[in-house]
Amino acid sequence: MVENVIFDVDGTLVDSVDEHAEAWRRAFLHFGRDIPFAHVRSQIGKGADQLLPVFFNDEELERFGKDLEDYRSQLFMSEFLPKVRPFLRVRELFQRLRETGIRIALASSAKEEELKQYVKLCGIEGLFEARTSKDEVDQSKPHPDIFEAALARLGRPDVRGAVVVGDTPYDALAANKLGLATVGVRAGGFSPEDLRSAGCRTLVKDPAELLARLDASPRDWPWNEAGVAQPAKDE
Repeated sequence: MVENVIFDVDGTLVDSVDEHAEAWRRAFLHFGRDIPFAHVRSQIGKGADQLLPVFFNDEELERFGKDLEDYRSQLFMSEFLPKVRPFLRVRELFQRLRETGIRIALASSAKEEELKQYVKLCGIEGLFEARTSKDEVDQSKPHPDIFEAALARLGRPDVRGAVVVGDTPYDALAANKLGLATVGVRAGGFSPEDLRSAGCRTLVKDPAELLARLDASPRDWPWNEAGVAQPAKDE
């Protein structure tokens, strides 16, 4: 039986993927690298430690990697975070989960300062048991560190009773390394093929669809009693 649900945040609970991609693109441009938006967007879901090496070599990162990351963070907080909006029904989803006795954790590759703002935007203060961010671990997704930290905060429950909900292939790859089943959220913009090939057992549109399934019938959730996701009826 599922007792714990671990949520990614960017692209899963809040509509922020394009904003993150454009902030990174402009930061790269500021440091002399003109990279197409689509190429940058394909890497969103990783933290800076995993994203930057895709575009810069070790010597470049040694020279200005920290400055680039700081520039991007300041740019995102000042110009892009005010544009971010939560997906519909996130607060109601969390309330409904808690009514069923399920514990919730947030596990984000975002910085802690960004994560705090997302919690406020979604109105979910007090509706989850734990949260982890990139600031608390050595390596971000697709490494499993963030989900491992979330499990630790939840008291290290049996992974067979825990499910990850995320919008990127990197969520699924990280979760799979810990034996966690993953529900893929299409709202982040990654293709169904990429999500499935990374290990998502089923796909849903957004948090509102998860809530609608639970309201219709607990058996219509995209995972079974063993905590393993099942194909959705409309797929």
